Amino acid sequence: MAGTKKVMICLSDQLLAEIDGIAAGENRNRSEFIREVVKLYILERKKRELREKLKKGYLEMSELNVKLARTGKCMEWELVKYEKFLAERELGEYSTR
Repeated sequence: MAGTKKVMICLSDQLLAEIDGIAAGENRNRSEFIREVVKLYILERKKRELREKLKKGYLEMSELNVKLARTGKCMEWELVKYEKFLAERELGEYSTR
């Protein structure tokens, strides 16, 4: 097979027997089976790493959103006070006319 290298690994007799049994059941040879298992492992690992990065990002964003929400509440309260001030001022001007 072009672009491949032979490697030597050590497996227990029991694990090798399980690999051979599964490979035979899927009409594959040992090398095909092991290549597929390694590819799947790498893919799952990448998915797990991506999930962890996304989780970390979502947690960071949630903290930021809480801070923004609290700031927004303060700003909203200040706006309410300012509108009340303007309304009272407006009423005061009307009462002096």
